[in-house]
Amino acid sequence: MIEKQRIDKWLWCARVVKSRSLAARLVCDGHVRLNARRIETAAKPVHPGDILTIALDHQVRVLKVVTSASRRAAFPEAQSLFEDLTFAPSPET
Repeated sequence: MIEKQRIDKWLWCARVVKSRSLAARLVCDGHVRLNARRIETAAKPVHPGDILTIALDHQVRVLKVVTSASRRAAFPEAQSLFEDLTFAPSPET
């Protein structure tokens, strides 16, 4: 069975944003890409293996969806929903 979940709910469950309404606004404002394609619908489903590129404040996060969640949990459990692929710049010496 393929696991899928609305992108706004997944972003909230993964603790990328503080509320589901903020997640929906982030998506609708065009700050989220799903597999390199800009999306503007908060109801768009995400599946394991999908790559999300999210523009938050002054940073861009790249997350690979590992699984969906039935509820929002504590931060350590929320981290298990994704693999963080964000490029971390090396410290300048």
